[in-house]
Amino acid sequence: MLTTPATIRTLQRKLYCKAKQDPTCRFYALYDKVYRADILSHAYQLVRSNKGSAGIDGVTFEGIDANEGVAAFIAELEEALRNKTYKPDAVKRVMIPKSDGSQRALGIPTIRDRVAQMAAKLVIEPIFEADFCATSYGFRPKKSAHDAVDAVTDAMFTGHTEVIDADLSKYFDTIPHSNLMATVAERVCDGAILHLIQMWLKAPIMEKDKDGKKRNIGGGKGNRKGTPQGGVISPLLSNLYLHILDRIWERNNLQQRLSARIVRYVDDIVILCRRCKAEKAMSVLRDVLERLGLALNEGKTETVNTFTGKFDFLGFSIWMGKGQKTGNYYPHVQPSKKSLQTIRDRVTELTKRERTLLPIERIVNEVNSTVRGWSGYFHYRNSSKSLVQVRRHVEHRLTTHLRKRHKLKGWKAGYAKFPRGSLYEKFGLYKVPTSAGWKKAHAL
Repeated sequence: MLTTPATIRTLQRKLYCKAKQDPTCRFYALYDKVYRADILSHAYQLVRSNKGSAGIDGVTFEGIDANEGVAAFIAELEEALRNKTYKPDAVKRVMIPKSDGSQRALGIPTIRDRVAQMAAKLVIEPIFEADFCATSYGFRPKKSAHDAVDAVTDAMFTGHTEVIDADLSKYFDTIPHSNLMATVAERVCDGAILHLIQMWLKAPIMEKDKDGKKRNIGGGKGNRKGTPQGGVISPLLSNLYLHILDRIWERNNLQQRLSARIVRYVDDIVILCRRCKAEKAMSVLRDVLERLGLALNEGKTETVNTFTGKFDFLGFSIWMGKGQKTGNYYPHVQPSKKSLQTIRDRVTELTKRERTLLPIERIVNEVNSTVRGWSGYFHYRNSSKSLVQVRRHVEHRLTTHLRKRHKLKGWKAGYAKFPRGSLYEKFGLYKVPTSAGWKKAHAL
């Protein structure tokens, strides 16, 4: 993980402290910080560490190294920002398959634009971070998805067991630009910064056909809604707009008045209520979203009694489970069916018969990388049984792959030649941990 240089940390700390001390303070002179050489250099390193693909111009990090070099690349961007001749390129749209068969649109800016966005983010994020409520967890420094899940279970421990699992309808595509910019301007009044953000919001969206031809499919100056998923600054802007919901909940003391606690991870919203209070909380939620120009996805939004049903949040299924030894109820957290199916399908894909021509070291490395990342996230709370299932699936699939690679007939021959121990000792397979870390808590 990259360490933020001391000069940038000092700037961020000053901006954060000023914003925290004076909630009415508005910042007018920020743009000159965005094109500072140290900030642009660090922004480049951060973008590179994310290992993103090329944008619509086809420029890659390897291409930058091989051609003008990083120093010249940053110097050119610095000059364009300083002279205010910088104009963003079109955003490249790619479609990412979803588990339900549908596709999600992902917008990929060019590396140049990603670096500029990261530089702006480094400067303005501390200001908004000072305002964000404790109930917001998504894409925030020193906050995590596990923290959000902990907040949910902590509320369930205190009797908030009736849950509104809210799903917003096409949130990233429907954020009204005028409302969003007004929200940004509550704190940031530097016209050059606002102009930068406006340009990024209105960048044309293009995609490449199979024959390599580019075509414009949206965005542009006439576009008045949405911030593409995939942009560096999009999570901050998306978080900022829904901060209005958090702020209304906090300032109107709705947690006490409605006996309803809100936990938000960007557009993943859970409202935990005491029994018979969910209807009022749902009414308030609908009213706030309507004022924001947003809408619930009625087909996916539901109210769940967690003693009799489950809800999914950030890849986990959560419900009030009964302890086998004590008989007491407690929040039970484990990977959702969708999360389990995703990792099974991915491992199966990596070990399919068609890949037997590839070096076995490559197969194992790809499986290890995939499974290590998945288990690193889900090695948590009550997930031990699920982790056991995943480990067995990984062992089974690699044994099957080796059996086909060596043209062995029958399962017995495969398991005889490649016993479980050899998968780890000889081939270096990553061993999925099967004893999940569990947070101590009191059962109801």
